[in-house]
Amino acid sequence: MNRELVVNVNPTEISIALCEDKVLVELNKEQCQTGFAVGDIYFGKVRKIMPGLNAAFVNIGHEKDAFIHYLDLGSHFPSLRKMVASYQPGKRGLRVETMKLEEPIEKTGKIVDYLNVGDTIMVQVAKEAISTKGPRLTADISLAGRNVVLVPFSSKVFLSQKIRSAEEKKRLKRVAAGVLPKNFGVIIRTAAMEAKDEDIEHDILTQIDRWRKTVQNIRKSTAPAQLMSEMSRANTIIRDTLNGSFSQIAVNDEAMFNEIRNYVKVIDPEMAKIVKLYKGNVPIFDNFDISKQIKSLFAKYVSLRRGAYLIIERTEAMNVIDVNSGNRTKAEDDQEQTAMDVNLAAAKEIARQLRLRDLGGIIIIDFIDLHKAQNRQALYEEMVKLMATDKAKHTVLPLTKFGLMQITRQRVRPVAVESVSDVCPTCNGSGKIEPTVLLDKKIENQISFLTEDRKQKYVKLVVSPYVAAYLNKGLLWSIRRRWQRRYKVRIDIVADQSVGIVEVHYHDRKDNDLIKA
Repeated sequence: MNRELVVNVNPTEISIALCEDKVLVELNKEQCQTGFAVGDIYFGKVRKIMPGLNAAFVNIGHEKDAFIHYLDLGSHFPSLRKMVASYQPGKRGLRVETMKLEEPIEKTGKIVDYLNVGDTIMVQVAKEAISTKGPRLTADISLAGRNVVLVPFSSKVFLSQKIRSAEEKKRLKRVAAGVLPKNFGVIIRTAAMEAKDEDIEHDILTQIDRWRKTVQNIRKSTAPAQLMSEMSRANTIIRDTLNGSFSQIAVNDEAMFNEIRNYVKVIDPEMAKIVKLYKGNVPIFDNFDISKQIKSLFAKYVSLRRGAYLIIERTEAMNVIDVNSGNRTKAEDDQEQTAMDVNLAAAKEIARQLRLRDLGGIIIIDFIDLHKAQNRQALYEEMVKLMATDKAKHTVLPLTKFGLMQITRQRVRPVAVESVSDVCPTCNGSGKIEPTVLLDKKIENQISFLTEDRKQKYVKLVVSPYVAAYLNKGLLWSIRRRWQRRYKVRIDIVADQSVGIVEVHYHDRKDNDLIKA
C-alpha cells in the first residue's frame, strides 16, 4: 500500500489529507485560532456539580464548560489532587516518583465526595467539543509518544493486544522496567515491535520530561489555563502512522514543512527525505486530486461500481447506511451472488467512508438481503477485516435476521462534514448549505473556464452579500484579487439580497449571462 500525507496550510486552518493508493481515506482539519485538542492538559476550575449525573462541569477556557464524569476521574485521582495541591503558592511541590500514593477511589463512588465548586483540577481533553457539547475531560492523564504511552501514578506495564510474540513481550517489558521511575506505568504501543531498545527508552524518558514540565507549569498558572499542548494534528498523525509504506509527506507552507521534517528526523531520520515542500502554482489539494474527493464528503449518495450505490443519512441518535444494487439485479440471473458481490463492494467503501467522514456512535448498515448463512458470515468477517485498519475504537456485530449490521465507533472529534458545513440561514438549520470551501472552488472553476476557454477579460459575479463579503475579505490579497492575478481577468463582485446564499450569476460588461442556468 502506497500512502501519502498532504498538508494544506492557510491563514485560518490546516487541512491534513491521508491518501492510500491515491484514494482519500482521512481528512482532518485543525483551526489555527483555537486549541482544545484531544491530549491537551489544562488547569481547570470546577463550575458546577451535577449529583444526578455524577459529573461536574469544569471551566478550562472554552466557550462551553467542559464535562467530566466520576468514572473519568481515574482510580488515582486522590494522588493527582494531592500532587496538584503541593504546587500551590508557598508549597515545595511533590515528585510523583517519591510520593506515597493515596488509596484508589471506588468505581461506585460519588463525585461530590471528591470535587466542590471552585476547586482547581488538572485534566486532559478526551473528546473535543462536538455540536452543542463542550469538551469531554478525564483526570486519568496519560502522555502519548511514538512507541509508548506514559501513565503517571501507576506501576504497571501494559502491551498492545496486537503484540503476539511471547519473546517480544518479554523484551519490551524488560526495556520499560529498566527506565521507568517508581509510580510511573506505561502502555507499549504496536509501533514498539519495530523499535530498538534505545528508541523505546528514549521515548519513555521524553514523556517523563514532558510530564515534569507540565507539572511545573501549575506554579505559574491561574485556572483556567493550558498546562501542556499536544503536538500539531499533522505531527500526531505522523507519530501514530508513519512507516515504510509512506511515499511522501507534501506540505505547502515552509514553516510547517520545517516543523514536520524536524519531527520526522527525531522519530525516524531515514524517512526525513520523504517530507517535501510543495511550490506548485496549482493549489496543493488540486494537484493531488484531493479537492474532488473532498466533495464526496457532502454527498448523500455514494456511487459504487456497475450502478450500485450507498445512501448515507445522519441523525442525532445514529448514522444509517443503505446499500442499493441499482439496476444490477435486472441483468443478473444469480440473485444471491449478485447481492453478495454488491455487499462486499459496499463493505469496502463503507469502511473508507467511516474513516473519511469520521462517523461515530452507532452506525446501522442495511445490506442487501442474503439467504445463505455462509454468505452472511463471510460478509461479517470481511467487514471486520476491512475495519481492522481503523485506529478509532470500534465493534462490529454480525448481521441480524433482518439483514442489518451494527457498528459502534468511537468519536473524539466533530464529524468531518459538520466541521466544514454552515447552517442554512433561510430555513434556520433544518438544512445544510454547501460549505464555502467548496463554493469558492466551484466559482474559481467557472472563472477558469470563462477565461481560458472563452477568453473572457471581464467577469461580473452577482452573489449574495454573504458570499460577496467572503470573496472581498482582505485588503491586499482577497480571493477576488488572487483570481484576477491568476487568470488575468477583471472581476467585479455585486452583492444582491435577492440572490440565494449559494447562487452565482456570471455576467459580461453588458450584463449578459455568460453561463446559462
